[in-house]
Amino acid sequence: MAHFLDLNDAGADAIAAMLNDAMDRKAARAGLPRGAPDADAPLKGHVLALVFEKNSTRTRVSFDIAMRQLGGSVLLLDSTSSQLGRGETIADTARVLSRMVDGIMLRTDDHAKITEMAAHASVPVINGLTDRSHPCQIVADLLTMIEHGKSLPGLEVAWFGDGNNVLHSILEAAGLFKFNVRVATPAGYEPDAEFVEMARSGGAIITLTQDAAKAASGADVLVTDTWVSMGQAHAEEKLAAMAPYQVNSALMAHAKSDAIFLHCLPAHVGDEVSMEVFEGAQSVVFDEAENRIHAQKSVLLWAFGKLAV
Repeated sequence: MAHFLDLNDAGADAIAAMLNDAMDRKAARAGLPRGAPDADAPLKGHVLALVFEKNSTRTRVSFDIAMRQLGGSVLLLDSTSSQLGRGETIADTARVLSRMVDGIMLRTDDHAKITEMAAHASVPVINGLTDRSHPCQIVADLLTMIEHGKSLPGLEVAWFGDGNNVLHSILEAAGLFKFNVRVATPAGYEPDAEFVEMARSGGAIITLTQDAAKAASGADVLVTDTWVSMGQAHAEEKLAAMAPYQVNSALMAHAKSDAIFLHCLPAHVGDEVSMEVFEGAQSVVFDEAENRIHAQKSVLLWAFGKLAV
């Protein structure tokens, strides 16, 4: 049993094993219906509780389908249909669920909630998103980069917009896999210094700039995210600050000719990304979305102690 709250909980060797397993399992499923189990059904009889305090499409569906393909099942909970919404503590919820299910995925706001869940659970706890980080998304992103011919060590990744939870996990991955990240954000929207230093200490070159074209120059991968996340205030002020960081054709022209564009979705086309880039030949956002299933499967197998590292 192992918790997966951030990428460093697993480390580079385990994440590399997850990526290899994800590619193998994805290839082995060619032609199968989405709901058909993998041949080995390694999580047959296992139940995963999916606990949502934030809305979700990709995380909800990918974990559900991932468990079905691994031979297991899921139980859906949210704050409106469980006692979490009526004041039951995270600690008590963790202890109760640990008696009833084999693992817990939590998607929430404050990262302290998931660390409390993990501290009191006796089953694996997986981070489906917090305000601090989004590790499952980045496993899918790394898988997508590799599938599109990108070797991680020495890769040049460029980020545009808000220094948010997704960027934090990209920086964490950069330190583990020795790729470089150019971060283009408006003043005041930089990522947490903790993640910048974490990446640099792992050997990654991290460039912080307010110049979007400089960040894009010679990049292999361009990444952005929604500028205003769920529940954030002062949207108009933030949107105005972010406007120069839209990923559009002019910005893509600064990158390498074979560069790819990633976005974890949902996208606000016309804000953080232009229509021509989002729907263009360099966009792999729907491959990225599909890969949430395959990445989640390997994260689950690692957390349940069923993935050789």
